[in-house]
Amino acid sequence: MNIEPWYIVESKKKCKDLGIDPQGTPSFSTILSDSELRRKRVEYEEILSVIDFFAHKLLELMEGIPLLIITSDECGCILDMAGDAAIKNIINETGIKIGLIFKEEEAGTNSLSLALQYRKPIQLIGSNHYFKFLESSACYSVPFQYSDANDVLGTITIMTSIDQHNPFLLAMLCTLVDSIERELLLIKQNRKLHILNQIVIETTRNGIIITDKEGKVTEFNKFAEILTGVKKQDILQKTITDVEIGHFIIEVLKNGKEYENIELSINQENRHHEQIVCLFDSFPIYDKKSQLMGAFGQFRDITERHKAQNQINYLAYHDDLTGLPNRRFFIKHITDLLEHSENNKSTFAIMFLDLDRFKIINDNLGHNTGDILLQLVSERLKGCLSPNDVVARLGGDEFTILLKEITCISDAIYVADGIIKVFEKPFSVNDYEFYITTSIGISFYPHDGINAEMLMKHADIAMYRAKEQGKNNYVVYKPTKDNRGIEHLTLESSLRKALQNEEFVVFYQPQFDSKTGTIIGAEALVRWNHPIIGLIPPGKFIPIAEETGLIVSIGDWVLRTACGQNKKWQEQGFPPIKVAVNLSSRQFLKQDLVQNIENVLFESKLDPKYLELEITESMTINVNYAVEVLGRLKNLGIQISIDDFGTGYSNLYYLKIFSIDTLKIDQSFIRDMMTDNNNADIVATIISMAHTLGLDVIAEGVETKEQMDFLNTLGCYGIQGYLFAPPLPAEKFETLLRKPTTKSQAIEVNR
Repeated sequence: MNIEPWYIVESKKKCKDLGIDPQGTPSFSTILSDSELRRKRVEYEEILSVIDFFAHKLLELMEGIPLLIITSDECGCILDMAGDAAIKNIINETGIKIGLIFKEEEAGTNSLSLALQYRKPIQLIGSNHYFKFLESSACYSVPFQYSDANDVLGTITIMTSIDQHNPFLLAMLCTLVDSIERELLLIKQNRKLHILNQIVIETTRNGIIITDKEGKVTEFNKFAEILTGVKKQDILQKTITDVEIGHFIIEVLKNGKEYENIELSINQENRHHEQIVCLFDSFPIYDKKSQLMGAFGQFRDITERHKAQNQINYLAYHDDLTGLPNRRFFIKHITDLLEHSENNKSTFAIMFLDLDRFKIINDNLGHNTGDILLQLVSERLKGCLSPNDVVARLGGDEFTILLKEITCISDAIYVADGIIKVFEKPFSVNDYEFYITTSIGISFYPHDGINAEMLMKHADIAMYRAKEQGKNNYVVYKPTKDNRGIEHLTLESSLRKALQNEEFVVFYQPQFDSKTGTIIGAEALVRWNHPIIGLIPPGKFIPIAEETGLIVSIGDWVLRTACGQNKKWQEQGFPPIKVAVNLSSRQFLKQDLVQNIENVLFESKLDPKYLELEITESMTINVNYAVEVLGRLKNLGIQISIDDFGTGYSNLYYLKIFSIDTLKIDQSFIRDMMTDNNNADIVATIISMAHTLGLDVIAEGVETKEQMDFLNTLGCYGIQGYLFAPPLPAEKFETLLRKPTTKSQAIEVNR
């Protein structure tokens, strides 16, 4: 049961006693006129400038997540809004805009008013708000002030959708406000400093350097000593060129140039090489007759602010529970390593680890106990690795490890054995002792894949095989100790003849609109009908085709066949649909890709809008190349989708410049989303993000009505999976096209 804090309960009671209708919208009585708002913003100009700088840093860091940052004064008057335009438009429609003065008796229970009233960080999530229309939002407010005074200057609020709620946002906002308060104090102190009325130069906390017109140092205070590491007695009456920033002051003296806010990093050898970060200003000093007297320079120590910015970056790339790197960090690290490995032909291994029966601990002893256990597991895992290896937590009880310094499979197996062994010792949490085991999957570069997506997927598959084999074990993906090597060679030999012998067929898996049950598209999937073995699963021959380069010829054949079949269906009178065709990495990198696709469309006479090309996130590592190729494909009128979205590393910003039409949510998230809250949150985030960016969404691997209903509640109606239909030969797919069905009929027919 979610118990609301006392101050929320009291606020809601107050609003109810005032007769405020929670079903309605607020009616605000006080809005500043344009002239009053201008005067107010002029009064707050310096403060707003500082907040704007840090707010945009935060928005850049959290790019892709819809956030609106609202600044108010000490009376609750909204002075500025920055960030997500959609959220801003929504709240503007309710009357909330710049110049409005928030009052609890009008605005109801809200984080802004509570933060001002109680002078502490406040978060209101969903139903914590008094007005019902705000229950789809999450709001976090933190008051700010000059750190040398007690008077509140105002509040900073983050507003987002409830599906983006994360306590991390309030922690990040507190860090942001702390940085803003430090900067405001620095500016306030600096404003009081003026060289002509400075009586005691040593009282300032800024480093001060003054020279005569010849460039000789006449003043060098103790903070200049601290910040530069140079002693006053060693520099007085000597030319400023002996100091690291001397060239700036020489420019001031020679050319009258002025410098402001030059960021400098100073390594102090006499203080254990501690790095000090400063803002440096310098300008000429003139007498009453405008004759040059010398130059003034000052350092403002912003080391703490710099550390705060680094802390924000750290939080974005690390798991806040265990302190380990998170998925974003891990994917980026693998990507960097892959670029390096292409040159030196090195090898490395990836491990997927999942704790066996961890859910039992969470369900029986609570998530707090589970969290402590995860922290202890993290420490043990780090103790099993070399300093250059990386262990990350992807979420829940799932961890990944990157072993960078291995020469053969046995090196990784040695580490896996060590991990299983350290888990033999019980974990002690709150007077409980747990014996918990782990299942490990291992993949190797380049043997098991040439990109991060493939390597991680193969390690994940191996981990599930370890669970199937009884848990508390490790499995190497594609082991070499049986006859699989011979099977690999046999399949490779047969694969080279398969195209010539017309052994490939294309199956089509329908994509449905779950609102109506109607078919809105199909994904073309290649199958190999071997004359002796029969149908060979794609998982067996696609990796071989990729390794040998045959995937390009196979991919071209699938594209040509799918376009021809789609045109044939249209000529037979079926309602036109789009057919999705997967592009391999090798196809995507071919210089004649666009021309080949254009030729196929010309030969098949298929309208380009009925062709959708599916790419994976890993294909967009070379951003400039991806932008060019995808732009040319879009100019042809072709649809573009990202397949297996969420398993890779794409910067969300690039989705906007890659001309993407559709995101396909990977089935690994769909499979467990009804039992794994992390997967459910990921799915909800992807759908919300796609809607914000104006993209279509298709969920892959939907197998149950419960999964479909959950997706529908999130606004995702594009469904692909065995709930409706498996991949079908062309003639069976035609049967579906001939039978217009309702949603319930479609599910019943294909069970």
